[in-house]
Amino acid sequence: MAINLTKGQKVDLTKGNAGLSKIVVGLGWDVNTYDSGAAFDLDAAAFMVGGSGKCPTEKEFIFYGNLEHPSGSVKHMGDNLTGEGDGDDEQIVVDLSLIPANVERIAFTVTIYDAETRRQNFGQVSNSYIHIQDMVSGADLIRYDLGEDFSIETAIVVGELYRYNGEWKFNAIGSGFQGGLAALCGHYGIEVA
Repeated sequence: MAINLTKGQKVDLTKGNAGLSKIVVGLGWDVNTYDSGAAFDLDAAAFMVGGSGKCPTEKEFIFYGNLEHPSGSVKHMGDNLTGEGDGDDEQIVVDLSLIPANVERIAFTVTIYDAETRRQNFGQVSNSYIHIQDMVSGADLIRYDLGEDFSIETAIVVGELYRYNGEWKFNAIGSGFQGGLAALCGHYGIEVA
């Protein structure tokens, strides 16, 4: 049974789960009935950051335009353009045993594609969540429902995996940004063209 987290809560992932190495990070959402005249396209991404809090290179930014880290440790399973249907809308697979030593944290984010042009924000999105599953057993380990705390934000840092004393933990962050993907890229040291 999955542990349900609240904002700011931290939980051990590998401690007590001996042998856990491959996980699926699933992100899901629904769009409210409000119609902005354009489809909603939410995008999940992972920023693999070092001790500086920044991505060492652009290769550590995993998203629809760069689906896999060269180490094979983080793989984005593809872009869902509509978010329709039940279950996860986008998934990122993580092999904890392959994460390079210089990566201390992996931040999972969700942004609204072309939000400014389409006049969209997270106030129009509901039932957003992240959950982590053991890829081998299929068991749900963690679930964090973001709630309806957002209004004008166009990007959210949902949560992050981080190393602590040789183990992996998860921190439910749930903090919003304005400025979409470009703002997140700037925050994590990725230059945007």
